[in-house]
Amino acid sequence: MQAYKFFSLEADSAVTHYQNLVLPRRIEEKMLRLLRQNRISKWFSGMGQEAIPVGVATALSTEDVIMSMHRNLGVFTTRKVPLYNLFCQLLGRKDGFTNGRDRSFHFGLPEYNICGMISHLAAMLPVADGFALAAKLKQEQRVALAFCGEGSTSEGDFHEALNLAAVWDLPVIFLIENNGYALSTPTREQYRCSKISDRAAGYGMESRVIDGNSLPEVIEAIAQARAYAIAEQKPILIEAMTFRMRGHEEASGTAYVPKALMEEWAAKDPILQFENLLREQGLMNDDDFERLKAEADALFLDELNRALDAPEPEFDEDTETSSVFSVSEPVLPSNGQQQDGEKREIRFIDAVKDSLEYVLTHDESTLIMGQDIAEYGGAFKVTQGFLEKFGRDRIRNTPIIESGIVGAAIGLTLSGFKPIVEMQFSDFITCAFNQIVNNVGKSHYRWTPPLNITIRMPHGAGVSAGPFHSQSPEPWFMQHPGLKIVVPSSVEDAHNLLYSAVMDPNPVLFFEHKVLYRSLKGEVSAVPKYEQLGKAKVVRQGTDFTIVTYGMGVHWALERAAKLSKEEGIEAEIVDLRTLVPLDIETVKASVAKTSRVLLLEEATAVLGPMAEVAAQLSEHCFEFLDAPLIRCSSLNTPVPLNRNLEQGYLPTKRLDAKIRQLLDF
Repeated sequence: MQAYKFFSLEADSAVTHYQNLVLPRRIEEKMLRLLRQNRISKWFSGMGQEAIPVGVATALSTEDVIMSMHRNLGVFTTRKVPLYNLFCQLLGRKDGFTNGRDRSFHFGLPEYNICGMISHLAAMLPVADGFALAAKLKQEQRVALAFCGEGSTSEGDFHEALNLAAVWDLPVIFLIENNGYALSTPTREQYRCSKISDRAAGYGMESRVIDGNSLPEVIEAIAQARAYAIAEQKPILIEAMTFRMRGHEEASGTAYVPKALMEEWAAKDPILQFENLLREQGLMNDDDFERLKAEADALFLDELNRALDAPEPEFDEDTETSSVFSVSEPVLPSNGQQQDGEKREIRFIDAVKDSLEYVLTHDESTLIMGQDIAEYGGAFKVTQGFLEKFGRDRIRNTPIIESGIVGAAIGLTLSGFKPIVEMQFSDFITCAFNQIVNNVGKSHYRWTPPLNITIRMPHGAGVSAGPFHSQSPEPWFMQHPGLKIVVPSSVEDAHNLLYSAVMDPNPVLFFEHKVLYRSLKGEVSAVPKYEQLGKAKVVRQGTDFTIVTYGMGVHWALERAAKLSKEEGIEAEIVDLRTLVPLDIETVKASVAKTSRVLLLEEATAVLGPMAEVAAQLSEHCFEFLDAPLIRCSSLNTPVPLNRNLEQGYLPTKRLDAKIRQLLDF
C-alpha cells in the first residue's frame, strides 16, 4: 500500500483532536458514576480505546459509512450526533433513536452514515460489503468501514465478509480492535497466528498493524487505508492493538486480568499519550487540558441530565405491531401499470424467469446475487442468459457464503438498491439464519428504513433429492417478525407475486417448488402485475368442506377435490394461502364459516408447521362454526428420505385420502 501523509499537528487541530478524544472519556466516567448510583442499568465501556473510534471518525469522510460496535462512543461524538437523543438511546428513553426498542449502540443513523450493530458478533462485516459494493456500482468516492473485536474474528461472518470483499474488489476497511480479551478469554486462547492481520494474505488483501492507543497513528493509518481503498478499489484489514481497561460490561469486572498487564496498558492510555505529545510540541499545558475537560463536561452534562429526566416510552400495542413492516406504497417502474396485452401460456419456471427479467429491465436498482447464477444460469437455469443481457455488475456470482450475501444485501438496500438473493436450495438458508432473523427481520422495527430484500429459494420434496435438498423450511421463519413469506402455487402467482415481492419495500422470503418448475403450465399477462402481499385466494368453490393449503398442496387438493366431486358429488372448497406472512386468516374464516369442516394440508411437517398456526387461529375464532375437529394432513416428522418409495410415504399425499374420509365421516 502506497504511503500517504495525512496527519499534521498544529494549534487549531490539536485543540479539536484533544476535544474529540477527551469527550467520550468524560462521558464514560460520568456514566460509570451513574451506574454505581444505580441510575443506569448497564454500560459497555470503551475506556482506554478512545483513540480508535475518534481516529476513524476523524480520518474518514462524513460520506463514508461506519459499522460501529459497543466501544465506539467516539464515532458518535466525533460525528456530532445529537447528545440528548444519544443519551436517551443509551438510557432506553422515549427520545432515543430506537424509542426504547433496543439498547446501547444497537442502532444506526443513516443521516450520519452510521450503521448500528446487533449483538451477534461479526454480523455487520458483510453489511459493510454491501455498502462498499453500492459505492462501487454508483462510482462514488467513498468507503465502508466495519469494526470488530479480536474475538469476533473467529466467527464465520468474518471469513465470509473478507473473502467476498477480496473476490469482488470492494472499497472496504475491516478494523479489528484487538483489546486482549473476548469477555474473559485472552487472545492466546482465541487464535494461534502471531497476528490476526496475517490472515489477510490468505484472502489476497493488504493489511497492517497499528498502535490503537496513538491517535495520530490511527488517523494516519485510516486515512491511508481510505485513499488506498478508493484508488485501488480493494479492501484492507487493519489490526489496532489496544486494551480494554474495564470489563466486557461493568458487571463482568476485570478480576481475570493480571495486575501487571493492567498497569502496563494504563501507562499507554491514549489520552495520556496524546497529552505527552502536545506537551512535547509546546502546543498545550496542564491548564489547557483541565480547561478543555471542563468544556467537554459543559457540552454534555446538561444534555445527559435532560435525558435522565426524559420520559419512558409508553406501550401501545397497535404502534408496536404496525412498526414491524413498512406500509409505504412501492414505487413501481414507469410502465408497471401497462395494459395486460395478450396472455400467453408458460411454465412455472418461465414465469419466475420472466418476472425477474422484467424487474431487471425496468428497475435499474435491482440486481441478483447467488451461487452459479451468472454463466451457469443457476442450479435450475432460472437466470440463464441474464449475464449477457444485464452484465456482471447486476448478475453477480458469489462464493458459497449464504450468511455473507444476505448481510451484503442489507448494505445494498440501505444504499437504495433492491437486491435479489438466490439460495441454490432452500435447505441452505440455515447458514444465513442469523442474518435473516436477527439482522434483516428485526432491523426496521429497531431503526432502519424498510429493507427491500428478496430471497428466492427452490424448496420441497418429490424429486428424490434426499434430506438436504428437499425440505420445506418456510415455517421456520413464521415466528420471526419482520419477514414476509410467499409460496406461489400457480404460474400466474409465480409471475405476479415475485414481481410484487421485489417491489414490496419489506424483506420477502420467496419459495418456489422444484416439482412445479417444469411440470406446471399456465397463462400469464404480458407483464407481471403488482399486488399487495398477504391475500389468500379461493381457488375452488365448494360447500361440503374446506381444504386450506398453499404451494404444492394446492395441486394435491385440486386433484382430490375433482375426484370426490366426480365419484361422490362432494364439493370441496380450496383456499390457497399464497402468503404465510402476512397470514390472511379472514379468507380462511369465511370459508370455514361456509362449510363447517376443514382439512389443513401442508408439505411441511406437522410439528409447528404453518397449519399449526392456522389451526390455532380457527380454534380460537371459528369454534362455533365447526361440525368436526380440525384435521391436519402433513409430512412425517422425520428428515426427508432419498428413496422414492420412502419419500412418497413421507409426504402427506400418502395419508390425504384417509384424512379427508376421517373429516367427512365425523
